[in-house]
Amino acid sequence: MRKLTFRILTRLPTKYVTTGIFLIGLLFAYGIIGSHFIMRLNLIDSIYYSVVTMATVGYGDLTPTTGIQKIFATTLALGGVALLAYVFNIILTSFQERMSEYSKGARKMKAIEQMENYYVLCGYGRVGKVVFEELNQRNQNVIIFEKDSEVTEDIEESTNVVVINKDATEDDLIAKVAGEKCRSVIISTGSDVTNLFIVLTIRETNPDAWIVSRASKLENISRLRKAGADKIVSPEIIGGKDLYLESAKPHLLRLTVQHTTDKIYDEFEIISKHGCTLENIDYHIPGIETPLSREIKTMDLKDGKKFKKYLDTNKDAKESLDNLYTSVNNIHSHLISGPDRSTFEKLINDLEKEITIVGKNLSNKEIMKITKKRKE
Repeated sequence: MRKLTFRILTRLPTKYVTTGIFLIGLLFAYGIIGSHFIMRLNLIDSIYYSVVTMATVGYGDLTPTTGIQKIFATTLALGGVALLAYVFNIILTSFQERMSEYSKGARKMKAIEQMENYYVLCGYGRVGKVVFEELNQRNQNVIIFEKDSEVTEDIEESTNVVVINKDATEDDLIAKVAGEKCRSVIISTGSDVTNLFIVLTIRETNPDAWIVSRASKLENISRLRKAGADKIVSPEIIGGKDLYLESAKPHLLRLTVQHTTDKIYDEFEIISKHGCTLENIDYHIPGIETPLSREIKTMDLKDGKKFKKYLDTNKDAKESLDNLYTSVNNIHSHLISGPDRSTFEKLINDLEKEITIVGKNLSNKEIMKITKKRKE
């Protein structure tokens, strides 16, 4: 306890310590000068009188007699009392704050020790908030590192959410919490240099940690990967894709179809013929709303021919794909982008000749009801 008290008292804010020393020196100088010229004392007695009066000891050996001397002694004593109260208040307030911090820190460390299968989120800025919302909606355990305490004031800490208001680049705690109980480390600060340093810090002591890092600049993606990040996400790339898809919405078609793997190439040939692009495929598992998605993003018929040839020459791959189609009852959706709506109408007419079209622009919930009924 003594060691803790000493550490707290020796870590008082510098500005308060400086202010206290300055005020003590100023009042002491006032006392010496006043004692010499007003009390008519020599230098040694002036120092002595200033000390005993400021400390409100008052031995009575030097007593003011005139009015001006009494006023001087009164101001010196009151100044000493006020200064002592100020300094004592600083020490007491700082002591309470430090004790509160140590107590809060101990509670947080205990919560982290008891937490299992948690995510570590470094950075609670614009991107970090979105990540936390996603994790929180899924009731995941989260440890947040954010040096700015004001930014995290709105976070309600609990048994599954702990906020550490420290710089992850200056504290070795980040390396400790990224151990076996950590499911993933998500680094979302806006500085690539900071992200790179955090990746290196974690990877140095946790070679098996799964690290996902944000990259603000495209040229830093390779650097983060070399440093040890398993996945790098660039909001700029994602944002560009989203902007394109939003701009293309009038010319986007989600087509839900049902056919076997033997019709894959015929289907793609028709899509390519109409100058449309197959953006992705969603496989709808019966009774489950969220589909399995696979990004395709191609309109080149050569890609379709390569895939057909691959399936024809690889029986295991063909069998795996057949099993997938069987598990979803051959129902899946295509997100197709095209030049205009009239092209989509022609596309649908041609596709209906080859495959079964379940619906157009259906939501996942609507498709789930269809797949559930067909399964029954």
